[in-house]
Amino acid sequence: MARPDLPRSEGRRDRWPTALTSIEPNRILVRGYRLDEIMGRLRFSETIYLLLTGELPTPSIARLVDAMLVSFIDHGATPPSTLATRNAATTGASLRGAVAAGVLGFGRYHGGDVHACRQLFDEGLSLVRGGLSMADAAARLAARLVETREIPPPGFGHRFHTVDPRARRLLQLAHELELDQQNTQFLRALEHALSRHPTLMDRPLPVNIDGAIAAVTGDIGLAPEVADALLIVSRVPGLAAHALEEQQREAPMRAINPVSHAYDGPSERRLPDGRK
Repeated sequence: MARPDLPRSEGRRDRWPTALTSIEPNRILVRGYRLDEIMGRLRFSETIYLLLTGELPTPSIARLVDAMLVSFIDHGATPPSTLATRNAATTGASLRGAVAAGVLGFGRYHGGDVHACRQLFDEGLSLVRGGLSMADAAARLAARLVETREIPPPGFGHRFHTVDPRARRLLQLAHELELDQQNTQFLRALEHALSRHPTLMDRPLPVNIDGAIAAVTGDIGLAPEVADALLIVSRVPGLAAHALEEQQREAPMRAINPVSHAYDGPSERRLPDGRK
């Protein structure tokens, strides 16, 4: 039986509806905009936003989404998704197959923290709406997380960084663009509450990039599922680069030890003048 909330055109009840893309002879529309007119006028990030949400982003939101996509572009050689890609590539799998293996490597514990962090913010902000101050709501949530042994919580802590440079930059950019709202405020309050909890004072739990993205996507009104989609899109170039490097630089069918790799790329360098 057809869902009553989905529109159907009169006289075409044998067809199912889609609001994404219209393909006709000599014309392609993406969310109503001609694709050939979009080309060269919209950034890739703006077009992704259009496709996922149905509307064009404001210039400020477009810049923030662009930064989010860049922040997730690669996480190095050790994450499970990267290892899945390289292990597929070393068998002789195609580039598309190796990248697909990496995408399938995302799950609850790898690539799922943005969604889980949004749920955490919803829990805290519901306490704020119930009358608690931001600080008191964060303290109560921190105590609950310790009691239920959910430490580190999603969006906080990192294996290597004591300050995640990606999170710091994204939150700075959101502030500069005046897009930081309640989710970002609660993120900061919860970070402070965790640092002040008696059992956690010797255990740094900095905001990581998942927490920062969860906060800013909440503040600009993106659904958690859209935030997850942005994560998948942003990681594909990195996975493709790992697959290509595996195929070009390594012998087939090797046993890949994730902790024995060594970086031999360019040393740190600055962007050219004019790149802001």
